[in-house]
Amino acid sequence: MYSIELDQCTIGEDRLFLIAGPCVIESAKATLAAARELKRVADRWQLPLIFKSSYDKANRTSYSSFRGPGLEEGLDILAAVRRECNLPVVSDVHSVAEVERAAEVLDLIQIPAFLCRQTDLIMAAAATGKPINVKKGQFLAPWDMTNVVAKIHVGGNRKVLLTERGSSFGYNNLVVDMRSLNLMKEYGLVVFDATHSVQLPGGSGDRSGGDRRFVETLARAAVAAGVDGIFMEVHQEPDLAPCDGPNSIALANVDHIVQVLLKIHAAVQPGINEQKETRV
Repeated sequence: MYSIELDQCTIGEDRLFLIAGPCVIESAKATLAAARELKRVADRWQLPLIFKSSYDKANRTSYSSFRGPGLEEGLDILAAVRRECNLPVVSDVHSVAEVERAAEVLDLIQIPAFLCRQTDLIMAAAATGKPINVKKGQFLAPWDMTNVVAKIHVGGNRKVLLTERGSSFGYNNLVVDMRSLNLMKEYGLVVFDATHSVQLPGGSGDRSGGDRRFVETLARAAVAAGVDGIFMEVHQEPDLAPCDGPNSIALANVDHIVQVLLKIHAAVQPGINEQKETRV
């Protein structure tokens, strides 16, 4: 059973894990509040959790889109989450120049989907020795990720996660091929991004749209298909979120979704002990 050791938890070993948090860091207060609520849910269900929020969203649709606080302030906030909530943290890196500094704070380094073929960026991330989560580009087939994984391996790093986030389906739309979750299993841990998969890229003119009604449906299907982890972007008030609000889910709904997903996971993994609710 493939697994990856983080300071705060182990992911893999046929035990479902969660990567979750707001799309972008808005403030220290809001980020810590989201982390504490997610930590409460994770502790209740004994669920390995990696907190995700981006210090910079460098690939927004419009130049006027909110990008976050930037590298230094954003990493300071993620370090506070790591320290105060005892959670591993992940964020996107967009350039080689960011990687070394980001690796000082991040437990998991994420390569965005649009940059998943950028050799120098991937090699720099691999060289840190940190686990690498690569979002599969909307323009790639699952078997195309063999070349991405090979770059990480050549860089001396075997700690790989691959995240499915939907494939381009005509204009401003994505579709999910659940077969990809199984096809990528031989390359590392496989994560399903349930919120970006319902995104409508550029679908609202100067920003992306989305339809959060289908997040839970797709997450259920992914867990039934045997995915290792689920990725979800969450927000206290998704309709007011400055980034990816239409495809984010409300923090208040996370507990219910996790409960359902764990029941499905227990049903499809009969040899694994069900993760139990712990009253906190």
